[in-house]
Amino acid sequence: MPHYCFVHHVRRDRLDEYRARHRDVWPEMLIALRDAGWRDYRLYLGEDGLLVGHVEADDLTEARAAMERTAVNERWQAEMAEFFDGARPDTAFRVLEQVFGLEEQLERST
Repeated sequence: MPHYCFVHHVRRDRLDEYRARHRDVWPEMLIALRDAGWRDYRLYLGEDGLLVGHVEADDLTEARAAMERTAVNERWQAEMAEFFDGARPDTAFRVLEQVFGLEEQLERST
């Protein structure tokens, strides 16, 4: 299954509250993410506000579109918008190109 990594920036003055909000994500949101094809989804937050996400999905574009079609995502994004400057957080993050994968290279070398 493909892996995706993305980055965004959380407002530095809101880091503690952002962490707190993610300790108990709404069960409805968790189920929607799973049903939309998000697997092993993780977020990492630096003290400077750098937010790094990692997710596995068959197709990230389709997984994002599936979430866009849910009512819970609209509510969640409205609540999370205050932690970011600019566009909605689920549409403004930047997906990074994978340039190395240990398992993939090990499989090719054997």
